[in-house]
Amino acid sequence: MAGPLPEGQPAPADGALPSSARIGAEGRAFGVYVHVPYCRVRCGYCDFNTYTASELGGTSQRDYAAQVREEITFGAEVMRRAGLPQRPVSTVFFGGGTPTLLPPSDLADMLAAIDSHWGLAPNAEVTTEANPDSVDAAALEQLAAAGFTRVSFGMQSAVPHVLATLDRTHTPERIPLVTRWAREAGLQVSVDLIYGTPGESLSDWERSIDAALATEPDHISAYALIVERGTKLATRIRRGEIAEPDEDLHADMYELADARFTEAGFGWYEISNWARTPETRSRHNLAYWTGEDWWAAGPGAHSHIGGTRWWNVKHPGAYAQRIAAGESPAHSREVLSPESQRDERVLLETRIADGLPLDVLTGEERRSIPGLIADELLDGRAAIAGRAVPTLRGRLLADTVVHRLLASSSNTVR
Repeated sequence: MAGPLPEGQPAPADGALPSSARIGAEGRAFGVYVHVPYCRVRCGYCDFNTYTASELGGTSQRDYAAQVREEITFGAEVMRRAGLPQRPVSTVFFGGGTPTLLPPSDLADMLAAIDSHWGLAPNAEVTTEANPDSVDAAALEQLAAAGFTRVSFGMQSAVPHVLATLDRTHTPERIPLVTRWAREAGLQVSVDLIYGTPGESLSDWERSIDAALATEPDHISAYALIVERGTKLATRIRRGEIAEPDEDLHADMYELADARFTEAGFGWYEISNWARTPETRSRHNLAYWTGEDWWAAGPGAHSHIGGTRWWNVKHPGAYAQRIAAGESPAHSREVLSPESQRDERVLLETRIADGLPLDVLTGEERRSIPGLIADELLDGRAAIAGRAVPTLRGRLLADTVVHRLLASSSNTVR
């Protein structure tokens, strides 16, 4: 289970949004995230809000789809009362946990509820995450028939000892099978990788890169392992059973991945994400990085509408109680000031290949651009064209780029 929820302001029981949520809404896309908090086994590195069967405290996975449908109904009414414009849903993302532990019919029912209350755009991107051993060819065909367009497989590694350290339950041989089945079902395919696992060598990582590319995916994500406090992995490191991740090796692994993905025809569009074409970028994740609106359903899920963020109660039991009472499942919320929204935009858009428009920055902040170019952290040509785009070195030192931009006008990232 994840750590405690962040502090915030009390969230109203009726879910009412402030009037500021309407400002500029016509120009923002709208997406939906559905959190499915169930896992067969918790991976040792995972800090997400997930639960195995023994931790559900009397709640049942069988009731979950109905609860999410109720939250979607509730959310549509909240947005109507707030006076937000009718916008079709441009992206839907089922994450977890392992969404595909639920029957395909449950995922289809939740997607149908989203379409019924908000309407799916004609070209909507609809993704589910999946563990390689949680789906078969028939399940993937059912998901495609229900309107899913994309599946993101948690591959993580192609090396058995790395998978064992991460407590993954699938074998490397499973990856080519499930990616082929997904393509045959007409789904776009993304594979997720993790690098920097204790005991993973550069040659191990290269083996995983090769295996991922061999599946001919449309999209690849590669994330550096972060050891989260309270996880099984953190305990093993503290006890000295395994070594801490090596940050220098992390950098070497990132550079190797970027080089190999680029050679294979993929283009980076966010620090940890590469797509075969601009059309196969994850539009849902880009919406997070560019400040669009999304309603997030499920325990612990975080929503954002027009600068107002809120997060749901964590445990499926507490979530079920709120839903049954007809109340908002939100635990707390925060309403960002215009200054905080602007700082957050700097933080997020300097992570993407499209970059941050320089006119978002103050005059003082823009004066830091030549130094960042000289230090090979920002792309000089992009800056001439009016955008702050990180170089490869800038991607590795993304926090430094943001700190130097905002520190130049004595702002702090909030």
